[in-house]
Amino acid sequence: MSTDREALNTLDSKEIAITCAKIADDKKAQDIVILEVDKISSVTDYFVICSAINERQLHAIADEIDKELKKLSVKKYGMEGYREAKWVLIDYGDFTVHIFDKEIRSYYDLELLWGDAPKVEW
Repeated sequence: MSTDREALNTLDSKEIAITCAKIADDKKAQDIVILEVDKISSVTDYFVICSAINERQLHAIADEIDKELKKLSVKKYGMEGYREAKWVLIDYGDFTVHIFDKEIRSYYDLELLWGDAPKVEW
């Protein structure tokens, strides 16, 4: 994904969350959703949620988001679940990326759990 670094340094967390959704889309992630949770959560402002069809794709999505956000100097606070490859959570502070195996996504159903959160068009 090629972008102008200078312009990206001025992006806010919503724009970077949208960038993550686009990166996931480029890697063929499925059912991509961005939830604006800032009014109902004190932990983060946005959730980027998507599904992968297998472990290889899940890793590819996580790796590409990590790589591209490093280029933008976006600080990553942590990544959980990469080895197990069922639910990878990448914490960037103002937004969190959730990459799910389809079965696990349906089990945890974050969209229902955070049902009061508006969806962000991307």
